[in-house]
Amino acid sequence: MKKEKLLAKERLYWAYANLAMAHSAITKNQDRYIMVNYMIRAKLYKGLLDGKMKLGPFFDDEKVKFEVGKKCNYCGSSLNLAYDHIIPKSKLVLDESDNLLIACKKCNSSKRDLDLIEWMNIQNITLPILVLRRYLKLVIKYCVNNDLMEMPVSELCKMQIPFKINLLPTSLPCPSDLILHY
Repeated sequence: MKKEKLLAKERLYWAYANLAMAHSAITKNQDRYIMVNYMIRAKLYKGLLDGKMKLGPFFDDEKVKFEVGKKCNYCGSSLNLAYDHIIPKSKLVLDESDNLLIACKKCNSSKRDLDLIEWMNIQNITLPILVLRRYLKLVIKYCVNNDLMEMPVSELCKMQIPFKINLLPTSLPCPSDLILHY
């Protein structure tokens, strides 16, 4: 993924394909990534870049909201719950349900108006894969709607956008250190 003029779509689709790779490994209770996981990542990445594949629908994420139930999507607590905007409402002009998760007041308060990945790094935590997937879908949707997918990442970093593309992880820990959701 090292390239002088890395485009937004390359960075975003790589991150999304990495999550799909991790998702496949976690659901099979693997301790490490194996060839089939890397093949899933490669096929999805190429398919997204070529336009032959699409992101999963937000509907799938809504089902997860119901499965998780009344728990913080960030830490798993069931105390003092509220709704949280994944991308802060103050930074995203459009306020929609796709951008909402249940969070405990402690996580919600500490996250404030920070980018989700920035907050994750400050807290030194790895968020559940399905929370990261939802975040990425929102970021990709924003970039598509604002014609930013063909823009170099270096240029996006200079713009006032509601997320920090340079903080997106380009790799993930081993599957045994990850969770799908609380």
